[in-house]
Amino acid sequence: MKKITLLMLILNVSYVVAQEVPSTTKEAEIKGQELKDVVIVGSRNTKRTVVNSAVPIDIIDVKAVTTQSGKLEINELLQYVAPSFNANKQSGSDGADHVDPASLRGMGPDQTLVLINGKRRHQSSLINLFGTRGRGNTGTDLNAIPAASIKRIEILRDGAAAQYGSDAIAGVINIVLNDNVNELTGAITFGAYNTDAQGDFPEGTTNTKWNYLDKDGNGNTTRKAPNLDGLSTKISANYGVKLGQKGGFVNFTTELLNKEKTLRPGFDFRKGFGEAEITSSNVMANLSLPITDKIDFYAFGGRNHRDTDAYAFTRNGGARVVEDIYPGGYTPRITSVIVDNSIVAGFKTKTANGWKIDLSNAFGKNIFDYTIKGTLNASLEAASPTEFDAGGHSLSQNTTNLDFSKNYTDVLEGMNLAFGGEYRTENFEIFAGETGSYATYDINGNPITNPLTQFAPIDDISGDPRPGGSQGFPGYSTKNEVDECRSSFAAYLDTEFDITKELLLSGAVRFENYNDFGSTLNGKIASRFKLTENVNLRGSFSTGFRAPSLAQIYYNTSFTNFSSSGASEVLLSANNSPVTKAFGIGELNEEKALNGSLGFTIKEGAFTATIDGYWVKVKDRIVLTGYFDASTKGLGVDNAQFFTNGVDTETKGVDFVLAWRKKIGESNFGASLVGNFNEMKILKVNNKDLDEQTFFGERDKAFLLASAPASKYGLNFNYSKKRFDAGVAFTRYSEVKLLDYQAYEDDADYGSFENKIAAATDTYTSKIVTDLTMGYKLSNNVKLSLGANNLFNIYPDQQDDWVEAGGYWDAVQMGFNGAYYYARLGFNF
Repeated sequence: MKKITLLMLILNVSYVVAQEVPSTTKEAEIKGQELKDVVIVGSRNTKRTVVNSAVPIDIIDVKAVTTQSGKLEINELLQYVAPSFNANKQSGSDGADHVDPASLRGMGPDQTLVLINGKRRHQSSLINLFGTRGRGNTGTDLNAIPAASIKRIEILRDGAAAQYGSDAIAGVINIVLNDNVNELTGAITFGAYNTDAQGDFPEGTTNTKWNYLDKDGNGNTTRKAPNLDGLSTKISANYGVKLGQKGGFVNFTTELLNKEKTLRPGFDFRKGFGEAEITSSNVMANLSLPITDKIDFYAFGGRNHRDTDAYAFTRNGGARVVEDIYPGGYTPRITSVIVDNSIVAGFKTKTANGWKIDLSNAFGKNIFDYTIKGTLNASLEAASPTEFDAGGHSLSQNTTNLDFSKNYTDVLEGMNLAFGGEYRTENFEIFAGETGSYATYDINGNPITNPLTQFAPIDDISGDPRPGGSQGFPGYSTKNEVDECRSSFAAYLDTEFDITKELLLSGAVRFENYNDFGSTLNGKIASRFKLTENVNLRGSFSTGFRAPSLAQIYYNTSFTNFSSSGASEVLLSANNSPVTKAFGIGELNEEKALNGSLGFTIKEGAFTATIDGYWVKVKDRIVLTGYFDASTKGLGVDNAQFFTNGVDTETKGVDFVLAWRKKIGESNFGASLVGNFNEMKILKVNNKDLDEQTFFGERDKAFLLASAPASKYGLNFNYSKKRFDAGVAFTRYSEVKLLDYQAYEDDADYGSFENKIAAATDTYTSKIVTDLTMGYKLSNNVKLSLGANNLFNIYPDQQDDWVEAGGYWDAVQMGFNGAYYYARLGFNF
């Protein structure tokens, strides 16, 4: 029987599994395992496996990960499992507090394509405006997918736009759903964070020594435990049922998550620094049903409903505070209801001459609806409500695919031919909130429509006009409303040739046409050469692209920005707006990429190694500009900001996985070293004749370059014997440098521009985070696990000057919440 090794990257247990793959269909039936189990993203050849592919692919056994860790969400799991995957929670970043930006190889969140069961997943309607990561980018909300519904995750760490289309510049994440039957699995997980933040904070600092923001009307803390916060409860269950006698099934998953806020030391104007509160319910179903001997019907989809609650910046005084409502100031809360729906259905068949045909349609929609609480509209003064419906945004996507493929065993040593087409439509909407959430009212309580004859009330103390709109997050107005659509068509050809038993060559070409910016043609070539029975050399080169998202083209809003110089009103202008053109910003075009990789795999006994280098060059990368002075433009704001094809970047790096696994007697041992080295350079700022520091200055560059640490690697050990297992993981994050708001101050105050940038640089030195887990099977069906993530309560370096989110730390990759302790009761019947 032929042996094939599947690389299984498992949290705390990263190792290589030697998996037997039957050489005949009959053997597959005997083993209860079909050949399709080894189908992976990155190849349309159903005989291709991880170790004999021409590109680097990680296969993550999600069940093994979730049963041996306290990670609650998909992003958290992948952050510690995949070498070049990065995601982290943010604070003070409006909608980005509620959806975590995630990326591969330090690229943008929208430069990674996400598939479910091989079908394109829709993106979130949120566009990231604040925070340290993904500024100006959209992305896919992986946390809307219940972890308990996932059989495995396949991560293609290679450019694949020529195979799968837009967004696949950094790679592809394919989520394969559960298909098991007659088995009930699930878990109940409880956890909490240690509130003992590591640092030297001034006396009276918010959220230290019981000086917490979360107090009741009598000034007493509402915390359930003295030294814990962010208390979380997660309940999940999965069950499958057979359909008919020909291999049909339907598998159901439900998942409930409740996670309270965390609060960490912040400055007086940011008393709510910490992670958002989340209450989430998830359902997912996966179905396959043979309707004839040759035709299968399949369908899968789900619904995620999430209520979130995060603090905005604190209003301590001035025209934004109405003493009759909030004596001494207040901290508004940005709450949201996020609804994510998806449904995919299709038919598969195989003709008599061996052609596989797949016709499918996928629809998905993400809705973001904001309600601002604990706030006011200052221009209404004492008559203001304290809660407003602020409107929101949505994105829907419908994708129809028709795919053909055939494997030829009589051509060379084997050939696979695949081709097909795709038609996709998208719709982006911004819907307005209630009038009070965005309007400014005059002294008579009427919305101001003519600023020449109507005037807002004046604050008696500061003498400033009282601003309108809900504080913390101004609502979307009727002027912001958007309802825009676009469509695209694609056709592709994908081939693989086993020239000899040692040499594989593959190539792909894909044409796409968008009705809003035109056409693009991309190609890819890849090869794998078997140097010995245990050593493979592989490499690829491709071109790629990413179409500007509808949100990047049409999103527009007004907001208040807080910096070291105070609060300012900012207009984020839509790309197609006359205002944008008046400032010299051009229309958005697609991002264009070149992508290359070279690596090798080694399998020798119990030891396996994969090492892959990569190079990605992106031209016309879409970013969010800095703030342009708009005070003299008659726009009613201080500054204006835009989306633009602002920079060209080059990223180089190496991913590696070294793994060993051995059984000695009744004991199982495992060890692995996984890591990523990543370097990004900004080759060019496309500011034309605009001032570079305004267009995309040093602080903006620092955020982009800090998308991933220069290096991240993990050393993992595991042990199991009979009913007991344990694992320990050490993850090291390299140094990260960012710039604080001093970067916007006058050069003369520091003697030179270079001195100012040096003074504004915040350095986060390298840190090692330790995770520990221990499990014991109480019976054949029940297992208890106890553990800690960040066992030793390690924090990033404390900064003296306040950073982007108003706390003492930026949202760097290791996070700013400290130690998390958990207990998990898993069951399997």
